[in-house]
Amino acid sequence: MAKKQPMLDVFEQNKYDLMTAVKRSRSWFDKQVASMAKQQPTPNKVLQGNPDQLVTRIMPGHLYMFAYDPKLKKELPYYDRFPLVFPFSKTPDGFIGLNMHYLPYQLRIALLDNLLVFKSNNRLDETTKLKYSWQVLDGVSRYKAAQPCVKQYLIGHVRTQFRQVEAKDWATAMLLPVERFVGASKQEVWAESRKIIRKA
Repeated sequence: MAKKQPMLDVFEQNKYDLMTAVKRSRSWFDKQVASMAKQQPTPNKVLQGNPDQLVTRIMPGHLYMFAYDPKLKKELPYYDRFPLVFPFSKTPDGFIGLNMHYLPYQLRIALLDNLLVFKSNNRLDETTKLKYSWQVLDGVSRYKAAQPCVKQYLIGHVRTQFRQVEAKDWATAMLLPVERFVGASKQEVWAESRKIIRKA
């Protein structure tokens, strides 16, 4: 009987360079996402891919993926069950951050590229984080894509450990098709996000 091969972490299977990705066309993004979709990435695969990157607490400025069940989900028009978040502020019962899933893939990469001016160092490794606040972003045209991404999360409604994504994998995380919207399709969510950005 053939020995079962260990599951490859999705971040080991896919390596994207931000500086290359930011210059690409929309069709290129569509192809990359379609290619990754064939690997059938799921939230569970992402969370189980590298146990060393599972943490129980978040630190502002790092990037995290986790399962979430909103407290007021019946009142929300839509929400993401598997957020991809750069937290920027802690609250008494949780945190506020940018959930990049609320943007289509190309806009995620563009916003990430703009946010890198706030990186703490140039190593792009586990020590790298973004040092910013909402006050710095709000009202600045180059960051207006962040407007629909601002979300508040309650620790009591986080349903898994947090998968911390190292800076070298941030671009790959932006392209992973693991958003899990409830109440609307991702295309509908992104269309609404574009409206918010135009008004910002």
